[in-house]
Amino acid sequence: MTITIGEVIAVIGVEVSIRAFENSNLETHFHSGKRYKGISIREFIAIEHGFREVICTIEGEYLDERNTEQDGANKNYIRKLKARPIGYFEDDTFKDGIKFLPKIGDTARLLSEGQVSSIFERRAAEKYIIGKLLKEDLPVSLPWDRIFNSHLGIFGNTGSGKSNTLTKLYTVLFDNKIKAIGNRSKFVFLDFNGEYTGGQLADPEHKCVIRLKTRGDGGDKFTLLKNEFWDAETLGILFQATANTQRPFLRRVIAGRKKFIDVQGSLGRYISATFKRVLTSQAPNTEALELLKLLARSMPNCDDLIKSLDQVNLRSGPNVNSFHVVLQANNWGYLANDANYYENEFGSKIDDLNLENVSGFDELQIRTNLQIIRDVLSGSAQYEHIQPLLRRIDAFKEDFSKVILVSDDAGEQPVVTVISLRECKQDIKKILPILMAKHYYEQHKDEVASPPMTTLHLVIDEAHNILSQQSNRETESWKDYRLELFEEIIKEGRKFGIFITLASQRPADISPTIVSQLHNYFIHRLVNDRDLALLENTISTLDSVSRSQIPTLPQGACVVTGTTFEIPMLMQIDKLPNERGPDSSDVNLGDIWQE
Repeated sequence: MTITIGEVIAVIGVEVSIRAFENSNLETHFHSGKRYKGISIREFIAIEHGFREVICTIEGEYLDERNTEQDGANKNYIRKLKARPIGYFEDDTFKDGIKFLPKIGDTARLLSEGQVSSIFERRAAEKYIIGKLLKEDLPVSLPWDRIFNSHLGIFGNTGSGKSNTLTKLYTVLFDNKIKAIGNRSKFVFLDFNGEYTGGQLADPEHKCVIRLKTRGDGGDKFTLLKNEFWDAETLGILFQATANTQRPFLRRVIAGRKKFIDVQGSLGRYISATFKRVLTSQAPNTEALELLKLLARSMPNCDDLIKSLDQVNLRSGPNVNSFHVVLQANNWGYLANDANYYENEFGSKIDDLNLENVSGFDELQIRTNLQIIRDVLSGSAQYEHIQPLLRRIDAFKEDFSKVILVSDDAGEQPVVTVISLRECKQDIKKILPILMAKHYYEQHKDEVASPPMTTLHLVIDEAHNILSQQSNRETESWKDYRLELFEEIIKEGRKFGIFITLASQRPADISPTIVSQLHNYFIHRLVNDRDLALLENTISTLDSVSRSQIPTLPQGACVVTGTTFEIPMLMQIDKLPNERGPDSSDVNLGDIWQE
């Protein structure tokens, strides 16, 4: 026996009208020891249709004032419900989709809590519970195997519970599956605000925290292999090189290094040969001389060499056109005609340079300066086109050296890697995530088999920082490259076992192409019209009732929808304890402003 609450009186398209009985107004019903929720918006009911039950969700209710009955001085109104079919029960199994529609006269009844749970839990392989249904207050097990093999979007305004949802999703996964994951999957968290550097997510034995720091010394470093660093695309990312002039220049630098990499002391020989070519030329080039002085200032321990270079000037005469060095007043030596003098004054000082332990960024600066000198002498490059790149290398070299280590060994990577950018300058925060995404994407793509037997999960909190289309601090070509990289990862990554999770408080700032490629969404409170319009245009599984509730969701509640969840559901995500929750709690002014 069931609790009947009405009957179908109209079916127009997929909209079903139900005349509700008087007992339908109760908030809660109890029958045969089971609890039933009463009828209200977004509740589920079953309409008996032959041997099947069509499951509908209530989208509205109203009183039909056209059908009234006079009973003395009292009026009795008929309560009507507007419902939409979402699936049906067959052999006690819920199946989604509109295959059957009810008919006029079919009876509507309430669903028990167990039946409501089975609607959402039908694809859950095992217990994976992160919260409860908001209205029904029922814990629901989600299909973790179909959530984490998809791209996820977690959106919500500040204070809506977005960070807690992100942390809860992965904390429950690691608590239950960390041993099974083993070396088969890697999880990389790009943490802009340092919210996951404590006891969050996983135990220390499975988690590595890399705290990058450009404000002062003492921070950790992100390791790049030498063959990754000496790559035109990588260097182009770091120093925002233009595609038509500066990247070809970097390719020439890299090609020259690669040609002589196996020659002992090749960098010192390259420096020596360039100095000699500039200073002893019969057709001296003053621009090359100035570049040579800049080069000397970028090399370590070369004060004596700089002093000698500062004495070099151009001198022309009837039979000579050469650089010369002032030795004493009215006494000079021509470098083009005096090989011994050049060798004593410059050659020995260049040989004394200690270039054995020069870092990757110092070597880059030296080689780019050497290359531009060669290009200026041969006339193969316009200095004014390359100069902005050289200035960026000089400006960013120190900061990048604090956060990037160029090495032959990347070391062992644990299951969970958290990269904190909290103490990095804003410019570095914008560049490094792009480099890291490219690093992990290409490394995994090169190593993975087909079909993939290992996976990579890239989690980007505050994703609007690097996926925004609104930035005016960069050129259009650089912005296009940045977005194209992530669009390629999110479009092509799934076939290689690469999955992205994006969390943001401003989804409208993120490229619509990227948002539209996400598979599943956890949407917390959003009030901005642009954010809501983006979701409406990109999420096909978000129904109008769920969308209308997004601006008024309570803290911690979210709409869960996507390809894994054919039926959108409202969930209240369980709050993690303070020691395991994200480091993003609201400020308590009552504690701060105590007298």
